[in-house]
Amino acid sequence: MNRMLDRLGRFAATHPWRTFAVWLVVAVAVFGVAGAVGGPTQEDWDVPAAPAQAGVDLLREHLPESGNTSAQVVVHDDSPLSEADLTALTDRLAGLEHVIGVTPPRMSADGDTALLTVQYDLPVTHNDVYGDAEPLEQAVEPTQEAGIQVVLGGELPSTAGSAMKGTGEIIGVIAALVILLLMFRSVVAAGLPVVVAVTGLAVGTAGITILCGFMSVSPFAPTVATMVGLGVGIDYALLMLTRALEYRRAGFGVVAAAAAANRTAGRSVVLAGTTVLVSLLGLRLSGLATFAAFGFATAITVVTVMVTSLMLVPAVFALTNRWIEPRAARRARKGKKVRASALARADRPVGTRAEGWARRVAGRPWPWLLGTAAVMLMLAAPVLDMRTWPGSGGDEVASSPLRQSFDIVSEEFGPGANTPYLFVADRSVVDDGQIDAMVSSLSQRSDLVNVMPAQVSPDGAIALVTAESVLRDNDEGTPAQIADLRDDLPDGVELAGSSVMFSDIVDILDTRIWLVIGFVVGISVLLLMVMFRSVLIPVKAAVMNLLSVTASYGVLTAVFQWGWGQGLLGLDHAVPVSSWLPILMFAILFGLSMDYEVFLLSRVREDYERTGDAHGSVARGLASTSRVITTAAAIMVLVFLGFATEEGVVIKMIGFGMAVAIFLDATLVRMVLVPATMSLLGERNWWLPAWLDRLLPNVQVEAPELDAPVREPALVG
Repeated sequence: MNRMLDRLGRFAATHPWRTFAVWLVVAVAVFGVAGAVGGPTQEDWDVPAAPAQAGVDLLREHLPESGNTSAQVVVHDDSPLSEADLTALTDRLAGLEHVIGVTPPRMSADGDTALLTVQYDLPVTHNDVYGDAEPLEQAVEPTQEAGIQVVLGGELPSTAGSAMKGTGEIIGVIAALVILLLMFRSVVAAGLPVVVAVTGLAVGTAGITILCGFMSVSPFAPTVATMVGLGVGIDYALLMLTRALEYRRAGFGVVAAAAAANRTAGRSVVLAGTTVLVSLLGLRLSGLATFAAFGFATAITVVTVMVTSLMLVPAVFALTNRWIEPRAARRARKGKKVRASALARADRPVGTRAEGWARRVAGRPWPWLLGTAAVMLMLAAPVLDMRTWPGSGGDEVASSPLRQSFDIVSEEFGPGANTPYLFVADRSVVDDGQIDAMVSSLSQRSDLVNVMPAQVSPDGAIALVTAESVLRDNDEGTPAQIADLRDDLPDGVELAGSSVMFSDIVDILDTRIWLVIGFVVGISVLLLMVMFRSVLIPVKAAVMNLLSVTASYGVLTAVFQWGWGQGLLGLDHAVPVSSWLPILMFAILFGLSMDYEVFLLSRVREDYERTGDAHGSVARGLASTSRVITTAAAIMVLVFLGFATEEGVVIKMIGFGMAVAIFLDATLVRMVLVPATMSLLGERNWWLPAWLDRLLPNVQVEAPELDAPVREPALVG
């Protein structure tokens, strides 16, 4: 791998225009394939492992108007609604394509609100209806123009409301440019990592389009992939650029510096990217198809930004080397007169404060270790109270139509009217007497209202009974209520409905998360063992990453579920943590945290192999990486916080939670826990049994010495 990366960097720096041409051909090919076989994003909400799926399948087969997608149309006015207005609205809705029925208006007690349910002949995941609320919006426009409030809710509008505004990407790019400009004091150097990352991300987006042509990919998946791809893409390009500049200042020629950076920093990029990819593969063990799509989509962007960095950073570095350093350094290199203060800034030693800090921590490791661990555990403590739920219209921001629809329905008809329970009876197993007895029993329950008589399907195969809960769908008592209802049902009756399916998903994910954690941690430890020829280093890294991820869960719980500081994120009430987050965040964050671990430990390992100084190598490794890792972490934190400004609550949670985890990892973990534990372990950091050393493949780096200038060929384009 080292030889391959060296040759790639040398070729790219010697022949930059040819490298651009090769990359462009590959990019055009990817976009061409995307145009030919790609498809749109769409959800896959079928969960075979969920008990509720059995009822959904029966409804789709025998009573499609109740088993396929639907939309709620909520009509509200200050005075009683006109029957003529409602009739005209119903007729327009009934005439829409794929609509097979519109329920009669359900009127509130005071007559100022009506609830209509639009029933479709296709599931919400079908391309013909997925995410397309425009026909509905056009159908309700005449009523709205008459001065009557009409808002859309339910399954179909919720898929259309999942689109992103794109502010997260813009904020992330601007923040990255500002931070890089402050770091490099060069516009060219600041722009290089961002341009490379965005370029690679564009190809990754085309790759996701190809993926959509072969499997269902959630519309949220490209957003998460963009979030991760933008962050790691800038990080990878930044690491390689910083290392190339380091070799350049040590006297290496342009081509030699680019090749050396590819061989050392590029190797770290490959290994760090591999850990991210391995972590993402763990999402397949979640038991939900949508998580597998998340993993594949994000992996595509990670691969494209990684390959783009390895190819384009050396090429751009070679073409722009005259302008990439600060002006003072360029003038000094040409022998021109430079102000002493400017030259001092350009030649200022990097990482001296970080090295001094590391030596201070190493001098008294136990107090630092115990104090920091206590802080992390305190931050993680709220996770013991974490309650998860996939999502609810009532969780959205106040300006969201989904939230407005949910609130009006809850106020006028009760919270359960948003997500009614569906009792699906197989009439080949249960007779009408048992169904009537079930209806009577449900009607007597104090936690249910509006229990409707059984509706028999046209083919007589099933009977459907609907009822509404007195609880909100995401109420902490809902799972227990669903379990109690199931216990009382006769054989042959299935309980379905969106809140029932969501409760089943919570149960599945609560079980599967331990399988995902075990896989990701185990494979990551093995990879680190191969990289660093050590047993204790990978175990220590895994423990620290688990601690930082758990701490981010705790902060997430305190902010969203407990409501601490939620107003800063645009929320007006506490909400449960999304069920999608724990597994998704763990897989992504564990890989990203390993990125910084690889960047730091690679330099520590290089120094240790060169000097044999187990303690000093930690301080020098931290010093040599402090600037780039701090900058990279700051960029990634701001990128993630940028996505926390999006309107969708789930995206807010993901962005905020990952920003917290990266911040903790780059500060408390890297600056305190790593030097403290490595100081305590000393030579034992690099202990590896001889028999295991023989079994593991060798991917170690032989770092070029920084005091050996290298001659180079002229650039030939």
